[in-house]
Amino acid sequence: MAAPEEPGKVVASGTVPDEAARAAILGKLRDLYGAANVTDRLEVGGVVPPPNWTEHMTKLLSANIQQVHKGQMQVNGTQVAIKGNVANEALRQQVVSQMATSLNPTYTVDNGLVVAAGSAQTVLDKTLSNRVVEFESGSATLTPVGRVILDEMAAAIKQIGTPKVQVIGHTDSVGNRLANVGLSLARANSVRAYLIEKGIPADSLSAVGSGPDHPVMTNDTLEGRAKNRRIEFRLAG
Repeated sequence: MAAPEEPGKVVASGTVPDEAARAAILGKLRDLYGAANVTDRLEVGGVVPPPNWTEHMTKLLSANIQQVHKGQMQVNGTQVAIKGNVANEALRQQVVSQMATSLNPTYTVDNGLVVAAGSAQTVLDKTLSNRVVEFESGSATLTPVGRVILDEMAAAIKQIGTPKVQVIGHTDSVGNRLANVGLSLARANSVRAYLIEKGIPADSLSAVGSGPDHPVMTNDTLEGRAKNRRIEFRLAG
């Protein structure tokens, strides 16, 4: 029934029972997205709606659906299906929960919403914000500054619905490569353990040690080596 063709643009299509239903649905969409952003392709007549159908449809069109991107909502009698991208798992559940509570029990809602991986990864990247999770020299013991950053990361992981996250440890190229791989894994495991203490489920976190194999800067300078000794947080597939 309502399907954004591009950001901020919505197409309303399909068949509604009467002009009053058409006007009510279009009015609600125009309130949400602006009249200029709503394309009317609705047809009138030829369908017999369930009781209070128009009232239920206008309740469905709440501000929550604005959180759905590249979305589509289809209504066939008492069957409602919604598809599209949302920023996090909490929103995915919130949108569908609101839809279900606005309808009576004869309706069913098919939740086809998915968390947009790019959006969730962006939250993690912005939270880390090019900072380095610090450890005591040559060890896997977190410094106080490192723990502060991880407190923020734990909050960010919860914000995006606690997805599966890979904690990847990296080192600079100084010293023995195998020793560095071992140290990077130990540090990733320290971060994982700390996040678990902060309430992130253990099965949501995995630890990987990449050693010196993926530098982000040259290892020829102090600054470059400091940047390469880092922890990366990546959404797992």
